[in-house]
Amino acid sequence: MTTQPTTGSPASPAPKGPASYFPSIEKTYGRPIEQWIGLVREQHAAGTVRHGELVAWLKTEHGLGHGHANAVVAHTLGLIKAGA
Repeated sequence: MTTQPTTGSPASPAPKGPASYFPSIEKTYGRPIEQWIGLVREQHAAGTVRHGELVAWLKTEHGLGHGHANAVVAHTLGLIKAGA
């Protein structure tokens, strides 16, 4: 039996929670996740603060699917709550 040498560093653990959707969101909608987070922050600052309202806004105004919109909003509201 032979073993294959490994090169490089071990793989990072896969992201969990809302962040697990980010690669798919970027690929599907062609914008970096930072841009989506920025849009939600702007909308939040303009007075749309409820999770469901922000999800609906991303879906109707930007064409995101429900799961993708929910992930972006959940992550962004978490950042806002943490003061980040």
